Amino acid sequence: MHRQQVSPQAIAQDTLTLAGPDAHHLLHVLRVREGDEVGAFDGQGATRLYAVAARTPEALTLVAKQPLFRQDVRPVRLTLFVCVPKGERMEWLLEKATELGVDRIVPVLSARTVVRLDPRQAQAKRERWLRIVQAAARQCGAARLPDLLPPTPFAETAPLMRACTALIVAALTPQAKPLDPVLDALDPDRPGQDWGWWCGPEGDFTPDELQAILDAGATPVTLGPLILRVETAALYGLANLGCRREGAGPARTLPQRTENGEQKTDRA
Repeated sequence: MHRQQVSPQAIAQDTLTLAGPDAHHLLHVLRVREGDEVGAFDGQGATRLYAVAARTPEALTLVAKQPLFRQDVRPVRLTLFVCVPKGERMEWLLEKATELGVDRIVPVLSARTVVRLDPRQAQAKRERWLRIVQAAARQCGAARLPDLLPPTPFAETAPLMRACTALIVAALTPQAKPLDPVLDALDPDRPGQDWGWWCGPEGDFTPDELQAILDAGATPVTLGPLILRVETAALYGLANLGCRREGAGPARTLPQRTENGEQKTDRA
């Protein structure tokens, strides 16, 4: 199904008109026709199914086919602190992090980050990154967009780190612990949590930066004997944390088959 992000005000309407950039992708890339279904989402958890009622070369009229549906808020938020890698690797990382369900992304400019941005460049970069996140959410079926912060100097991350209920940092130090036992200690069933995952730059953190992260309550972990690129380490951690988060909640009833083919249920 085609999906399009709209504003929270628009998705509450039974009939809405899309024009300009909002309609361009549907009209001129996907070439929707009257009667085609379009799934709308507002990036804040609301979704709704519409059908194309009319189209012109510049605009689309959509009519709701179903009531508004609002996705529940997850009991655990995932925050990614990542020192911005150079080139297009940050854009690829943003796309994949959105697909993995991250809730907040903090792009960090640390002492050894190769990327350097003045305020104008930082704003332009964030606007491009937002378009990438929106496109990734449209493609993967996400109802919520991650909160994408502007490129943030390392020194300004301290309040964000302290707001996390659990903070883990990928570290190349002898004190780093294996990841699994650290994840086993997390409690995904306790509501109101924010798990933070930290990945340093290509040249690693400076000693002072790593100490600041540890002073904020972070647990250092190792990701194995090999040195991973920034984007690889970021997605490695998000995937593992996401699996632990998705295991939260009451046990599910899963259908199974007995030896004679009859269906039974079991608890998972």
